[in-house]
Amino acid sequence: MRDLIFISMEDWDDYWRRNQFVCAELARRHPGNKILFLGVPRNLWRHLGAFDLGPMLRSPVSTVPNYPNIITSRALRVGLERFQSGVHLNESITRRHLQQLAAKFGLNEPVLWLNPHWAGHLIGHMNESAVIYDITDDWISREQPAWLAEQTRRQDADLCRRADAVIVCSQKLQEMKLPLAGERVHCIPNGVDAEHYLGVLDGSGPLPASASAWERPVYGYTGTIHADRLDLDLIHAVAQKLIAGSLVFLGPDHLSAAQRGRLQETGRVSFHDAVPYTRIPQYMRGFDVCITPHKRTPFVESLQPIKLWEYLASGKPIVATKVSGFRDFPELVRLAEGPDEFARQLLAAGSEDAELAPRRRQVAAANSWSARVDAVERVFDSVAPSPQSVRRDETILYR
Repeated sequence: MRDLIFISMEDWDDYWRRNQFVCAELARRHPGNKILFLGVPRNLWRHLGAFDLGPMLRSPVSTVPNYPNIITSRALRVGLERFQSGVHLNESITRRHLQQLAAKFGLNEPVLWLNPHWAGHLIGHMNESAVIYDITDDWISREQPAWLAEQTRRQDADLCRRADAVIVCSQKLQEMKLPLAGERVHCIPNGVDAEHYLGVLDGSGPLPASASAWERPVYGYTGTIHADRLDLDLIHAVAQKLIAGSLVFLGPDHLSAAQRGRLQETGRVSFHDAVPYTRIPQYMRGFDVCITPHKRTPFVESLQPIKLWEYLASGKPIVATKVSGFRDFPELVRLAEGPDEFARQLLAAGSEDAELAPRRRQVAAANSWSARVDAVERVFDSVAPSPQSVRRDETILYR
C-alpha cells in the first residue's frame, strides 16, 4: 500500500462510519504507511457568530488513539462561499494546508481518496500516484434547491471521469455511474465487525441506566436521525397504533424541534443522544427488535445501510420498510409497507423462531470490514501499486 490522503465529508469522531472503518483497517494492516485524514473545514464566520473561537485557536492536527499512523486535521474556511471568489480562496487554503501536512509527515506519492463530490480541485496538486472517488450516497437526488442539485451533478460527473477508480457502496450507485466511469467503477458495499456485536445477545450485566428506563418492548433504531431518510409520517402512525412499548431512536439527531415534538407527543417515541461506537452494543442489548422505518426515495434507494449489517450481527429481530439492502434478506428481515403492516410485524417479531439469530450472525460475519478492505486494496493495486509490488514485478520481469 502507498500513503493515503483521505478527504472525508465527516470529522473523525467517536461515531464511526464507513470512512473510519476503512481507514482504521488499512492503518492496522500497514503500520509503516501514513494516512492523512481531512475532516470538515473549520468555518471562521460560523465560529465568530457563535462567539466560540476555541476551534480556531487550537491546533487541528492530531493522531487517532490506537492508530498512530492516522493523522487527522481540518482545513480553514474563511471565504464566503456565496461568492465564487470565496470558493476559490477556500480551495486554495485547503490545498496549501494539505501540501504542508504531507510534507511535514513525509507522505510519499500518496493515493488521493476523495469522498466529497466538491473535492476535484485537489487533483494534480498532492503529488498523488492515483485518485479514488468514493461515492456513498446519491447526493444529486437528496432534497435540495435545483441549482445545488445541478452543481452537484456537474461535480460528480467531473470526478467520475477524472478519477483512476470510482468506488460505490451499492448496486444502484454502480448502475448510475457506469455510463460515466465504465470499467473503472467498483462496487464495495459496507460491512461490519461482527465480533463487536457478540455481546448484544450473549452479554451479561446491567443495561446502561437510560436503556433500563425504556418501556418494553423496545423497538430500536441506531444511526443518524434525519428526515431525508426516516419516514416521519410512518413512525407517527405506528406509534399511535402501539398500546405498549417504545420506539427508540439512538444517534445524532438532525430533526427540527417541530418534527421531534410531533413524534414525542405520541408518548411512544423517544430520542437518545448519540453514543460512541464502542458502546453501541450495550444499548442494543436493550432492544427487543431493531427497526429501519426509512422512506423509499431515490436518495434512500442509493444507500447500502451499515445498520443492516450491524443489526444482522446483533442477531436481534429486524423490521424494516422495503428499502435497498434490507429487502435483499427477506428470510432474515421482516419487511413492511405502511403503518398497519409495520405495526403487525413489530408485534410478530417478538415471538419469532430462535434459530434466526445464528443465521443472521453468520451472514454478518461473511460481510466483514476486513473483506471489504481486501477489495479496496485490490483497487489500490490496480491503479497505484505499492513500491514493494513494483519492485517484485520488476524482479520477475528481468529475471
